Amino acid sequence: MGRRRRRVTFLYDRAVAELLVFRGAGVAMEIGIVGLPNVGKSTLFNALTSGHAASSNYPFTTIEPNVGVVTVPDSRLQRLTDLFRPKKTTPAAIRFVDIAGLVKGAASGEGLGNKFLAHIREVDAIIHLVRLFRDPDVVHTLGDVDPRRDMDVIETELALADLGSVEKQVDKVSGKAKSGDKAAAQQLVTLEKLKTGLSAGKPARALGIPEKDLREFFLLTSKPVLYVGNTDEKPDQNMVSDFEAAAAERGGGSIVLCGKIEAEIIQLSEEDRGPFLADLGLKETGLERVIVAAYKLLRQQSYFTAGPDEVRAWTITQGMRAPQAAGVIHTDFEKGFIRADVYRYEDIERHGTEVALRERGLIRSEGKDYVVQDGDVCFFKFNN
Repeated sequence: MGRRRRRVTFLYDRAVAELLVFRGAGVAMEIGIVGLPNVGKSTLFNALTSGHAASSNYPFTTIEPNVGVVTVPDSRLQRLTDLFRPKKTTPAAIRFVDIAGLVKGAASGEGLGNKFLAHIREVDAIIHLVRLFRDPDVVHTLGDVDPRRDMDVIETELALADLGSVEKQVDKVSGKAKSGDKAAAQQLVTLEKLKTGLSAGKPARALGIPEKDLREFFLLTSKPVLYVGNTDEKPDQNMVSDFEAAAAERGGGSIVLCGKIEAEIIQLSEEDRGPFLADLGLKETGLERVIVAAYKLLRQQSYFTAGPDEVRAWTITQGMRAPQAAGVIHTDFEKGFIRADVYRYEDIERHGTEVALRERGLIRSEGKDYVVQDGDVCFFKFNN
């Protein structure tokens, strides 16, 4: 089933956005931001995209998901721009989806739960935003701040939705397995393991089942997840440590940031951001860490094309071979692929020009079996 197209509410670069919205699934990857109401999802989304998603002190401010295209921070792109001085520079980008807050009972339809779960089902990975801040002016729908409980509420609702799906699939596969269908029998083994784990409230990703075996069941809790803790300006370190431990137990990575500070940083000019971060003892914003972590969460990486007209970062999935990587630029590149001239970013950074690289034999000619690496600079040759 094809992903339903959504209206993009804010575009950093219209050309990048159009590429992401209308190209194939290998490029148009989406990260959904989920969490309980009033944990700061819309604030995070606004800061990520500098957009205008509604943000208010009451549940369900967001009902239809907002979508924003965000460029991926990459210092290599700026260095290549300095070397080639192109007419245009285009960064890699990723889409974030601000999904309305889930509540206890969502799996059985509470709080428009079925609609929200459907939105989560459409994304490729999840940012689970968890409230670590105390603010009497922002109500907590469960009364007080308790990160583990809050994480459990969301995970339980997703697990219950998955459990219902798994039980239906068990019923469907059991008959085939009993009749001697070996593939169905193997599926049934995996489904029974999933049923046991989900019944215990564990996410599918934490059950030790290989990703390739999980993929065919389209489960919410099998999606890669990054837990983001939204703290006070002066974080409670005990709470932060417990949050990070809880994220690891659930099979996800974790990042901690202060949404309020990030919202302030995004309003500063480029000239003012550096000194502001330095005063905080930071080299990069929390948002930059989230974007890069989200990119890696989807097993995405960048290769570059570089010349006088444009320097560009292209998004591919790790392990992609040269013809498929060329196809991200245009399908004709993949169909007529002959070879790729490739060199490493580190080499041109060190030696400064492609002429210098050729003199040193650092530009390679690669064929159809070459697996493109993060940081490769590629020039594809193809038949029209």
